[in-house]
Amino acid sequence: MNRKKTLITEEGLKKLQDELQTLKTVRRREVAEAIQRAKEQGDLSENAEYVEAKEAQGLVEQRIVEFEATLKNVEVIRKDETVNHTAVAVGDTVTIHWNGDQTTYTIVGANEADPASGKISNESPVGTALLSKRVGDTALIRTPSGTKEASIVRIA
Repeated sequence: MNRKKTLITEEGLKKLQDELQTLKTVRRREVAEAIQRAKEQGDLSENAEYVEAKEAQGLVEQRIVEFEATLKNVEVIRKDETVNHTAVAVGDTVTIHWNGDQTTYTIVGANEADPASGKISNESPVGTALLSKRVGDTALIRTPSGTKEASIVRIA
């Protein structure tokens, strides 16, 4: 199976690796301790704490598998500060003028998108519209309320 690579910045990769390490060490230990405490209460057939701890264990293990699968399939976007960014690419920070305001976004892979902090996915309507555009270009962004125009002010 030839899966599409998951694009991720160096910062996003570090965060993912840190979260995986926390799951494998801290969370696994916490869940194992909760299971042990529940077992010490005796009858497991009607032990809500035991059931809850086992469910938590399953969720932790599922997240570990997901993170490991993601890490096996990533393509790290390395931001080269010496490069003159002439066209928008994943990893770039882009300032656009639209809806009467200037807004700045960083284009990231889907796994690390966080619109509240200005990180938008390269697969989102805004991210897709901005890719390959140059300063001065107009991007047509399809939104639920219709197509909007945004002009590219700065690429860094």
